[in-house]
Amino acid sequence: MIKIIRYPEKPDWYELLKRPVMDNRAVDSVVMPIIEDVRLRGDEALLELTRRFDQVHMEALQVTAEEFTKAENLLDDGLKKAMSVAIRNIDAFHRSQLVKSERITTSPGVECWQKAVAIQKIGLYVPGGTAPLFSTVLMLAVPARIAGCSEIILCTPPADNGKIHPALLYAAKITGVTRVFKIGGAQAIAAMAYGTAQVPKVYKIFGPGNQYVTAAKQLVSRGDVAIDMPAGPSELAVIADDSAHPSFVASDLLSQAEHGTDSQVVLLTTSEQLAEATLREVETQIKLLPRQEIAERALLHSRIIVLNHMDEVVDMINEYAPEHLIIATAEAERIADTIINAGSVFIGHYTPESAGDYASGTNHTLPTNGYAKAYNGVNLDDFVKKITFQQISREGLENIGQTIIKMAETETLTAHGRAVSIRLKKQN
Repeated sequence: MIKIIRYPEKPDWYELLKRPVMDNRAVDSVVMPIIEDVRLRGDEALLELTRRFDQVHMEALQVTAEEFTKAENLLDDGLKKAMSVAIRNIDAFHRSQLVKSERITTSPGVECWQKAVAIQKIGLYVPGGTAPLFSTVLMLAVPARIAGCSEIILCTPPADNGKIHPALLYAAKITGVTRVFKIGGAQAIAAMAYGTAQVPKVYKIFGPGNQYVTAAKQLVSRGDVAIDMPAGPSELAVIADDSAHPSFVASDLLSQAEHGTDSQVVLLTTSEQLAEATLREVETQIKLLPRQEIAERALLHSRIIVLNHMDEVVDMINEYAPEHLIIATAEAERIADTIINAGSVFIGHYTPESAGDYASGTNHTLPTNGYAKAYNGVNLDDFVKKITFQQISREGLENIGQTIIKMAETETLTAHGRAVSIRLKKQN
């Protein structure tokens, strides 16, 4: 069960906040042969790996039109309506990120501008495992569609019956995913990175996964394909004071702990009373969860930490850089302004992290394992590349020509300077 740690000294923070991660070298040694096998043998390797890891025997990897139709018919209207509401909010939030480019005159006769162009071929990875994360389809496919990506493929592992959960297939259909493949793990990442006879090669791969999927994404990104970010096992931190409701806080901690045994949750508080009350609530609420065993294992490497004052709490959070951060305090907005390292922040007692997971509109594909110090969560910009343009008249080149020549000469790049001077000597 989760432990309470009281008033740790700052030198001890690093050890306290360690994530439950495996040795990278050990993970890479497993993943590299899988990637190379798929690169060399394509579909044959994919089918063999699916038999080995998923215990599923298949001849074709792509989901058929008939499977999409059956999936739609299996879903109840309540879930379809819930997806529609979520899509509306996700669409509204990401559409607000569209930016119109302006043409700027940097010097007389020198015009520069930038244009956002959709990445044509993208690949989405959606974990299967113990939960059908159809919400991830919405989070990735909706902004891809807004951006204008022309080919959106999706890979997700099949269940032991060889099928994909109907909610996941329906989500793919209504968000404009082009094709869906029954492939999971590192082999799915390799398939999208290199392409096979059945699976097209993409230009960028999106989506969370376990440590093997994360490692595969990082390995193929070294020269073969772009990735969104290193998104690994889920994590949540909560900042709370005496104004927080212990039952709310406990439910938030458990909502992330049930994701997987390698998830981590952390509560930081200045109140010993709240810490004790939250622990009791966790012990009560966990017994009601169908995924109790998973949550219990996640809590083994989770923490409740009591600190002396809120400034110390904020310092620890900014050092931890959590994927998700809930601020359940009397002055939540003020504290939120002091947060510089977090993937997504949830402010106030009535803003559960699960709102961001599903339907508030923000994206739930976020940096984990401390990467929030340098990475942001997925947004519309991730689905486009920006091309810069410039147009210079004769007058414009005369205005900046000597600047270019002087700088080129100083760098001993004579031809650079001559590309300007030869034009300026040309008589009209």
